[in-house]
Amino acid sequence: MINLKKIGLTALAGSLVATSVAYGAELSVSGSAAMSVQNHSNKATGKNVKMGNSVYFTGAGETDSGLNVNLSFELDQGTPAGDGPFDSHKVSIGNDTLGTLTVHGHGGSNSAAALDTTAAGDLWDSTLGINTTAAFSTRNAPLASASGDNLVVYSLPSMIDGLSVGVSTQLTTAGGDASTAYGLTYAGIDGLSLSFGQGNTNGTAAVSGDQTIMKVSYAYGPITASASNNVMDHTTNTNDQEVTSYGLSYTVSDAISLSYGEETIDRALQVKDIDVKGYTAAYTTGGMTVSLKQVSADHTDHTTVTSNNDMWKIGLSLAF
Repeated sequence: MINLKKIGLTALAGSLVATSVAYGAELSVSGSAAMSVQNHSNKATGKNVKMGNSVYFTGAGETDSGLNVNLSFELDQGTPAGDGPFDSHKVSIGNDTLGTLTVHGHGGSNSAAALDTTAAGDLWDSTLGINTTAAFSTRNAPLASASGDNLVVYSLPSMIDGLSVGVSTQLTTAGGDASTAYGLTYAGIDGLSLSFGQGNTNGTAAVSGDQTIMKVSYAYGPITASASNNVMDHTTNTNDQEVTSYGLSYTVSDAISLSYGEETIDRALQVKDIDVKGYTAAYTTGGMTVSLKQVSADHTDHTTVTSNNDMWKIGLSLAF
């Protein structure tokens, strides 16, 4: 029996090697780690030390018919749902002629939401007390059209130099229609990038939301100026929201970069807008990045000055 097992394992290993050679498949593992110390003026948060870690498994190969197949899987102990270690994973197939079809098992962004990082770099997402996980009716963070598990995204082949186009859909079992989105980015002029996207949320019957995103950035030498606008138009008018943002960055050298940004979150029928301003600085050498961030936010709950919050953060991240 021992000899038969050895023979069987040897044959299996040989077949896997033969398949790998035939299809040019490769499997790689990479990872990232981070540590930081941060301080908040809001005494409920105060000072704290945090760490982050992720391991990424990626596989790539080509079929006999010339289709590229890619698989990626992330192991992350600190997943938002607390059900680690499994996190984002997806599989894609396609080529330059046919375009690429991607199925996100978890953690996908639809073709519009993939563009909705603000011009300032999502400064609001800095543990400032801005609600990011509640339902639309009570969430203060920027709202987006439907994304996430079992999302299908199709990236069209290049038709115009510098133009990338994507469309996506997500089915639902909650009585609503499928949620769809599209996004376009044009970077055919040196230094200029223009993006436009629209997506909707139709996960529940008679309840829907439409997201429209516009972004522009222009780089001149070491300086880049950018602006963005993200609008959510919802069937429930109190869920209507507009997020505007401006950013300015300066690349001092290949290793050092500085940036400043502002963001405003305007929610329908709320007393105050959420205003966020922040500075960041980063130094990168090899796979190591040291970063500094200082952010202040006013009216994080859209109401009183008691919800104002300031924070600073010193971080170290490593890629390997």
